[in-house]
Amino acid sequence: MPPELPTLSWMAHSQLIPVQLRRGPFTLGDARIAGLSRHTLASKSWKHLGTELYCWNGAREDQSELISAWGRLLPPNAVFAGSTAAWLLGLDVEPARPVEVILPNPSAVHSRVGLKVHRCQLQEFEVVEVRGLQSTAIHRTLLDLCCRQSDVEALVTIDMAVSGNLTTVPALVRYASDARGRPGVRRLRSLAPLGAKAESPMETRLRWLLLRAGLPTPEVQTDLRDADGRLIGRADLYYPAARLVVEYDGANHRERLVEDNRRQNLLMDAGYALLRFTAADINRQPEVVETLVRRALVKVALGA
Repeated sequence: MPPELPTLSWMAHSQLIPVQLRRGPFTLGDARIAGLSRHTLASKSWKHLGTELYCWNGAREDQSELISAWGRLLPPNAVFAGSTAAWLLGLDVEPARPVEVILPNPSAVHSRVGLKVHRCQLQEFEVVEVRGLQSTAIHRTLLDLCCRQSDVEALVTIDMAVSGNLTTVPALVRYASDARGRPGVRRLRSLAPLGAKAESPMETRLRWLLLRAGLPTPEVQTDLRDADGRLIGRADLYYPAARLVVEYDGANHRERLVEDNRRQNLLMDAGYALLRFTAADINRQPEVVETLVRRALVKVALGA
């Protein structure tokens, strides 16, 4: 059956939308340049995103366009911060619920629908330009997120930054040591040494579960070899003294089941012990995860 074609009325209506306003969010000033008034933007064709910020209902959601539109609307000394800055810097986070900025005092700009305004003075080295927009630098961004996120989610973000080569653990530890008295610095100091090149947020959450349970700190993303030195796999988390591999099985595990089973057989044949956990295990049965890992470590310690 052929796909349903757009109605003539819809096609005629869409042709009335100025081309420059179809791409994504725009400001009231952009609309006026295109010949539209505030009254026109009150119709059902338009979505009101925030004070003087709009989007055509037919436009696809584009976070970059939304942040750029806020950038045009805000004063030149506004610096994107928090999750918005983290996204601009390349981290996989939600950047616009709401968009976050830092402005110095005094400023006439206040928080509003879709925008959260923080007020403080930033030092020059704490600001970088990304995609033509001002953003807090990675260390300042992680410090700010330590004020807003839980321990585990802050560690997830730190791991993303380390994995993306935006910083290193030693550099972040030095920054945390120098940032005395600032909000979030206590949490950053405790978490920075734990940063690692984890491959997924759930892998970080699994590691945090083990650390919070008082278990030893595992190695992250360790290459595993057989007796002949051949590479047979890489462990998400690894306890070398126990030769214990702890893995997170994500949603794509079913798609690679044969490959995973083959890898598991090679690891066990080489003398490694293997425990695998899913998101349901981590989120709903953390005590089971802890118990199984602890028992595996105790068996080795007792020579069982």
